[in-house]
Amino acid sequence: MVASLQPLFTAIDSVNDEQDLKTDVASKLGKHFAANRSGIFFFDQISQLDPNIRKILKVALSIKRNPIARYLTERHAPVHEGLVTSPKVWSLICPRPDHWHVMAGPIVIRSQLVGAVGCTRDQSMPAFDTQNLADLSGICLHLSIWAATTRSSPQSFKNELLTARELQIVELVALGRTNAEIGTELWITENSVKQALKRMFRKLQV
Repeated sequence: MVASLQPLFTAIDSVNDEQDLKTDVASKLGKHFAANRSGIFFFDQISQLDPNIRKILKVALSIKRNPIARYLTERHAPVHEGLVTSPKVWSLICPRPDHWHVMAGPIVIRSQLVGAVGCTRDQSMPAFDTQNLADLSGICLHLSIWAATTRSSPQSFKNELLTARELQIVELVALGRTNAEIGTELWITENSVKQALKRMFRKLQV
């Protein structure tokens, strides 16, 4: 049975800032994906990290050296190592035993990759699969909307980007509602919800 994403959507919706996101939500991500390690980070905050961690991330996020980083940058879509390379090549790129299996997803604001979500498993654990990628895709959508909302001033976000109805839909999406459930709750058709989401994604460039 596939585990529900609702607790994660609720956790994302309930945090107040990026620090809470990186601690509270990241630990729940680790449990959901049965990962050794899990994290959420934003690229503009890398300079604030410990110099040793910055050095590691510089290599890990190198588009030339890391095919996962290249995939994220080019496609803005979740990826695991099996999609972009063979096990033998991946073991050369990343020989760490606790990073034998790696999965990452994008956080996007206005067409820019601003951060990433990452999970790793060791050699004794199963590889990430298509269901994991599907789950991470939903999580990244919520994280991108959360980040876009949080990093915009509430007034300009409301007045310049989204209508009152679109803000209602955003809130319900963040709670994990399906398009059909949103339509029922707001007394509009499911197709109206889909069209509103398309408009919102264009406005937010998510």
